[in-house]
Amino acid sequence: MSLTLKLFRASKNGYRIIPRRFDSNCSNFKYVCVTPPEPSMTMSAITDRAAQTIFWTELVRGFAVTLSNIFKEPATINYPFEKGPLSPRFRGEHALRRYPSGEERCIACKLCEAICPAQAITIEAESREDGSRRTTRYDIDMTKCIYCGFCQEACPVDAIVEGPNFEFSTETHEELLYNKEKLLNNGDKWESEIASNIYADHLYR
Repeated sequence: MSLTLKLFRASKNGYRIIPRRFDSNCSNFKYVCVTPPEPSMTMSAITDRAAQTIFWTELVRGFAVTLSNIFKEPATINYPFEKGPLSPRFRGEHALRRYPSGEERCIACKLCEAICPAQAITIEAESREDGSRRTTRYDIDMTKCIYCGFCQEACPVDAIVEGPNFEFSTETHEELLYNKEKLLNNGDKWESEIASNIYADHLYR
């Protein structure tokens, strides 16, 4: 009669499962058929198990781990008074940038709107008297945004970016519906950090 069982081969670190087919009498094999291995009944093994149960050695070892970490420098920081470093590639709150002259960068090419996988960006544009195109409407639904960064990668003039700000939680849904004015204000507020991040990352773009 042939059976299929899981065999355990003894190793240095315990038991390793090795599936094999064997007859009901598996005494001819090198593998030990155990599911799981029975506890040893020698006097030393029984004494060790009794000592662990009576003296709660597992609990003592746990306390030892705790005590060993008490005098180490904590890994936490005192947020919000202390904040950890951010990568130049961090993708946070969106912003529309301006040129140093104060003119808005966006040329209404609508590449960001086209590439957005969440369809969170809505743009309307018109031509100016000088023939240049500028947006009359630039909305981002931040509740749809997945912060993929495709918009800033598609922008040919670095107009729309995801800035360093990550503290923009709100109490209402409407506050996360950003319009052009809100985005330009974000750009004015974070321009120095945004420019430094772009410069730090320009070799990899």
